[in-house]
Amino acid sequence: MGIYKSLMAAKKPLQFVKVLTWTFLILILVTNLGLAVFLSKYAERVLLEKQKEFGLLLSENLSHQIFTRFTLPTIIGYGTISLRNPEQFTRLDQVVRSTIHSFRVREVRIYDPEFRISYSTDPNMVNRSGLAGEGAKRALTLEEPSFELFSKISGGTALFRLQLRPGSVVLRGFAPLRMERSFGPGVKNPIMGILEFNQDITDDYMAVVNFERLVYSTSLVTSMVLFFLIISILRRVDRISAERQAEKEKLLRELHQQEKLAGMGRMVAGVAHEIRNPLGIIQSSAELVFKKAKADNHPHTRIIEAIYDESRRLSRTVNDFLDYARPRQPRMDVVDLCRILEQAAVFLEHECEAKGIRLERDCPPGTRVLGDKDLLYRAVYNVLGNAMQAMVEGGLIQVAARQAETGEEGLPEEGGPWLELSVRDSGPGFDVTNLDKMKDPFYSTKDTGTGLGLAIVTSIVESHGGFVTLKNHPESGAVVSLLLRAAKSAEPAPAEAPAAPTVAPRA
Repeated sequence: MGIYKSLMAAKKPLQFVKVLTWTFLILILVTNLGLAVFLSKYAERVLLEKQKEFGLLLSENLSHQIFTRFTLPTIIGYGTISLRNPEQFTRLDQVVRSTIHSFRVREVRIYDPEFRISYSTDPNMVNRSGLAGEGAKRALTLEEPSFELFSKISGGTALFRLQLRPGSVVLRGFAPLRMERSFGPGVKNPIMGILEFNQDITDDYMAVVNFERLVYSTSLVTSMVLFFLIISILRRVDRISAERQAEKEKLLRELHQQEKLAGMGRMVAGVAHEIRNPLGIIQSSAELVFKKAKADNHPHTRIIEAIYDESRRLSRTVNDFLDYARPRQPRMDVVDLCRILEQAAVFLEHECEAKGIRLERDCPPGTRVLGDKDLLYRAVYNVLGNAMQAMVEGGLIQVAARQAETGEEGLPEEGGPWLELSVRDSGPGFDVTNLDKMKDPFYSTKDTGTGLGLAIVTSIVESHGGFVTLKNHPESGAVVSLLLRAAKSAEPAPAEAPAAPTVAPRA
């Protein structure tokens, strides 16, 4: 229960990281969009202010040109101004049009103090009244210019238009039309009328729209790049966390298994130690009685022989228990793996012939590993013996040694290079449902097995820093692979053959 709580507590920080990551992503996205909106609106304000300044200069220049080129000459020549006179109207029209030329001014109007149109670049608008807006009235009463922006398209819609029609965005300006000098007593620079001009700023507005597109697209791309970056980091964190979680759970299982096996080992060692001494006396006594009964041709010779054989079998089982409970620390010498395989094959040759089993070996010369030759011989002998026991009606055992690549079978990069000795039989193979239990001690699929065969092999190989893998061949049979550290030294391995150990039943 405590382990479960600790595992659940380990998952909570990751959930917090996910929530925090998404929160930051939303904040960054909102901030980027807010900044984009602020920049676009600021650009619009700057454009409007610049256009107002330009419009003010244009109105002042137009007022000056009208006074110097039209008002003053007309008063001198005619004595009074009357735009109903075609000559005066034509002259004023020429002055206005020459002044606004190339400034994208669509229309210019001049209102008299009664807000009637006295002049317009559109002749149809002359002498019309009731068209003056608040800007014209403000220019007359407050004597200051004002501006109004008129747009036929909204800002959001303009973002999705590649081009805007001329006149889509118009800046309308109003300014008092003054006389630059007085022509009568008591009046200084009187207002002759109200000057109104409509300037087409569609191209300038389109430049602002393009800038807004750049800002929005950059903000969106930046947010998306940041989003995928955070997602990739989060997935990597998930993957690393899952791997570490799986590794932690595996280590916990192994720790519990080791604690359980250690307790069982201590119990088995105590029991086996108490049994071995009286069992040795029983075995030696049974051997003497059996030899005497056989020499005397005693009628109970077969019973005595059975007692002797069972005492020997029980002695081998006790020795297996002790070997597993108190494993020996291996010596790390240079060992010729091919020689160990050959010696094991020689000891098993007679039994293979009796059972109709063919043994094929593929071991390149000079295949050497680091380890204890006696323990490795016992491991190889047990694996071959287990393979023979799995084939009741004969068959084929294939043994192959090869150089294992780093990264195969989960091999670590440290401690290499590695050699793999694989033993494949043509038997029924492992039970897939219980494959993960095959290396556990005291687990056996046979009624007469002790369940220590593969457990002892695994203990020997792992004490050498290696690994044991179990699997079924795709065609048929089981495959047991021993992964050991390869020897880098060219020193020849010792030639002595260890005594053949007893083969433990197949787990």
